[in-house]
Amino acid sequence: MLGFLIRLLPFWVREPLLIAIGSVLGVRIMYLAVTDHDRVAAGLGVVFLVFTAIGVSVVLRALRARRNPSPAAPVAEAAVEGAAQAQVGAGPRPGPNVPQKGPNVWGQAITAVAVVGALAAALWVAPHVLPSDGGTQSHAASCADGEKEELPAAYQATPRPMTGDQLCEALNRPDLARLLGTPGESATSASGTSNVSPNRKVAQPEAEVRFGTYTVNVSAAYNELSTAQYVQLMRFGGEQDIKTLTVLGRPAVLYSDHTMQFELSFGGGKSSGPVKQGPPSRNLAVALERTDRGGYCEVTVWSNSGALPDDRALLGIAEKVLPTIPGWTVR
Repeated sequence: MLGFLIRLLPFWVREPLLIAIGSVLGVRIMYLAVTDHDRVAAGLGVVFLVFTAIGVSVVLRALRARRNPSPAAPVAEAAVEGAAQAQVGAGPRPGPNVPQKGPNVWGQAITAVAVVGALAAALWVAPHVLPSDGGTQSHAASCADGEKEELPAAYQATPRPMTGDQLCEALNRPDLARLLGTPGESATSASGTSNVSPNRKVAQPEAEVRFGTYTVNVSAAYNELSTAQYVQLMRFGGEQDIKTLTVLGRPAVLYSDHTMQFELSFGGGKSSGPVKQGPPSRNLAVALERTDRGGYCEVTVWSNSGALPDDRALLGIAEKVLPTIPGWTVR
């Protein structure tokens, strides 16, 4: 149906419109093919660009023919017109001084420019009114939305504490997979817990979002350990891969660690297995306050395969997630 409607358009409207559509789609598909390393998409983009080039060639030939008409063209047109008048018994043939009314080239050109302009405006506005992820980002998993449990006493004694639910809502972003460098993935699970330290005196909320490739954890610790003391403690333990920096105007540290694995056995009289060292992780700890008087918020990423994203992924997650946590900006 759409093809039939396009064929009904005048030549000087139809061809520029097809050229505009073909060039936009061709360039867009080629861009996606390069970023995603997709050969099939690259071939499709080349097809669009080739047909667009053919359309441009056709329009250029038509413009040259209109500017330099062939001498035989008026004779042929007069013969056809005379035959048509003889068949239908029309009135007298118009004299040589009567101008023949042809297609309004300027009107068609203006219409073509208007159509192309409208198409360009639609392409410009679309990203602002449609989902920016193009359908590739989605909340396949959502944070638990059950009844709110009473927070432990440690949270009552902490000024403006983050909770597990708040961390989960901030972390479970539709663009989290893109920040990790895996834009085609969707979250398989998302959860948040309002934990406390073993002595139940320090609030330690955390949230976790899992993907097929990576798992992301965001936690907070309301202790009196500053970032500088945290770095000294890690160096005292022999950690070498440490990098200090500033994130969101606060002291921060990047370091590597290992997750922990443990197994639970149910039934058969067997007890739980020992805690084992899990896959390596990359961590970014950011001070809770600009003055770094103690406490930090930590972003941790790991995968079962042992692969880790670039450090820029952790920085991007921290810069996007942390400011959205209630109370972060006033610290």
